[in-house]
Amino acid sequence: MPLVDVKVPNIGDFENVPVVEIQVKPGDEVKIGDPLITLESDKAAMDVPAPFQGRVAEILVSIGDKVSEGIAIVKLDTSGDAKPEAPSGNAKGANKSGKSEAAAKAPSAPDKPKSVEAAPEAKDGGSIPPPGDFGSVYASPSVRRIARDLDVDLRQVKGTGDKGRITKDDVKAYIARSSQPAAAPGAGTGQMTGIPEIPAQDFSKYGPVETKPMSRLKRLTGPNLHRAWLNVPHVTNSDEADITDLEAYRRDLDATAKSKNYRVTLVAFLLKASVSALKEYPDVNSSLAPGKDALILKRYYNIGVAVDTPDGLVVPVIRDVDRKGVLELSQELTAVSARMRDGKITPTDISGATFSISSLGGIGGTGFTPIVNAPEVAILGAVRAQMKPQWDGSAFQPRLMLPLCLSYDHRVVDGALAARFLRKICDALADVRQLVL
Repeated sequence: MPLVDVKVPNIGDFENVPVVEIQVKPGDEVKIGDPLITLESDKAAMDVPAPFQGRVAEILVSIGDKVSEGIAIVKLDTSGDAKPEAPSGNAKGANKSGKSEAAAKAPSAPDKPKSVEAAPEAKDGGSIPPPGDFGSVYASPSVRRIARDLDVDLRQVKGTGDKGRITKDDVKAYIARSSQPAAAPGAGTGQMTGIPEIPAQDFSKYGPVETKPMSRLKRLTGPNLHRAWLNVPHVTNSDEADITDLEAYRRDLDATAKSKNYRVTLVAFLLKASVSALKEYPDVNSSLAPGKDALILKRYYNIGVAVDTPDGLVVPVIRDVDRKGVLELSQELTAVSARMRDGKITPTDISGATFSISSLGGIGGTGFTPIVNAPEVAILGAVRAQMKPQWDGSAFQPRLMLPLCLSYDHRVVDGALAARFLRKICDALADVRQLVL
């Protein structure tokens, strides 16, 4: 019978990514696109889908194994009319060399493919240790996943379900009554050295309390934000952009876009304005060299855009913004935001940014201090625009003003450069012709 190795697709620059869930077992019938295993880096989780239709003959990895692109994970018996499909981890179905990973092995190949062992588990490869499979504990896959997300050892949880089955409520109850506080993300890594911990308190003696576990996404992004806040000397500069004319133009574009199932928001214009400023002030499109004695200037413009999801904030990267127009960016933003909210995040989606934007305009506010997403050196924040009186030399006129906040790494960007950079963005937004040429 023809056996085909299913390999890890292109997952960007990530290597030794741990296997956190195996979603099939030998003998299962799978269709093209059915998830086989789940990988999770320190930034995102992704399912590896079946590129063929067939029956699972053998599983080549275990939970906790670390794998990289090209590692075989499952053997599929493809007897029948299975057709290969590009792995979802690479939208174009090609790896870095341009060859199709899914087509690397033809289903009709007569030779039995050789197995490739999963990469050995690194001793300290991630911010959270690889989760276990809890042995023969009586719990559903969804409960096991929740336990892994919350770092709960199911072997210590007493099940109250039928025949002792552990339920989600059992896991929550275990966390609530646990007398030992959960280890802080990054504990033991040295990043908290010299900073005293806030003493634990028993809040229940003052009134009713409820323990609400944080999502795994927040637990993973928290240490990154903390590291950036501790290592980057943050300064924030604020300014206002007159977007009266731009907003009228945006509304016209959005009215047409709605009929084509996408929206034209202010973020697309912020992307274009940011690129115009980054080109004029290239130091803001840089990173500090490891020796902290030089700047690495980036000649490409990939901009991260913060997206609010049910599990927390995700920052997908919009690539080559300088080569795209407002409408193309709007369509990409609509599609990317939907994927992020559905949890369909791959490591490639959130890596490689040179600058970031965080917009709270749809919610409100008058200003805030966004945290620089190191190793980037600046991030732009935007809040809700307001009508304000502006003096035109002879009278006050009502104008729609957009508050902008630029946080920056003061080791790279000084106050004068930050003010000029932000003013350039404001000027570009005030004259929409600069953004559409």
